[in-house]
Amino acid sequence: MTDKTPPRRKLDHPEDNPWIFRGKREVFDNWLVNLSLHDLTNLSGNPAEYVWVEFKNRAVGVAALDGDHVWLVGQYRYTIGQYSWELPEGGCPPGKDTLDAAKWELAEETGLRAKTYAPLVELHTSNGITDEYAIVYLATGLSQGEAAPEENEELQTRKISIDDLVAEIDAGKITDAMTVAAGYKLALMKAKGAL
Repeated sequence: MTDKTPPRRKLDHPEDNPWIFRGKREVFDNWLVNLSLHDLTNLSGNPAEYVWVEFKNRAVGVAALDGDHVWLVGQYRYTIGQYSWELPEGGCPPGKDTLDAAKWELAEETGLRAKTYAPLVELHTSNGITDEYAIVYLATGLSQGEAAPEENEELQTRKISIDDLVAEIDAGKITDAMTVAAGYKLALMKAKGAL
């Protein structure tokens, strides 16, 4: 420690919030996100600025399981500049039920309907900068209907075995966070005989 380094504050418990909030400034706000800069004090007593992206929707996804296979949707993702294979996914607006939103996304993107749904995995997608919460449902008892993608979606669908899904994740071919988490959870459940 140098003479310029202030002593670190002591926390009552290691899981306590180490940040002291001093205020925030909204930078951008629309129907989807709010971007704000938070003025904070860190553990050492130094000022810190934290960028926070608040998502207004919750993310929902569906692992539609057909035997040992799961359905994926392929589309070009502008934000990463590449084509992406992922679970049927979308956003759940505030005040709406995540299960209802997941059912709608599955039907809209694939035409599939399911008899049963159960929560599979919950996660925060990038908790270093955003509070975005995601839930993926496991859907079984599938039947095929007509898909109705949104006007900005050019989608492909394919069915892939759980083993091949994990192999593509391991090879870096599938990088979508919800799909990666769900793929490993499905593989774990399969290994335990829980599917």
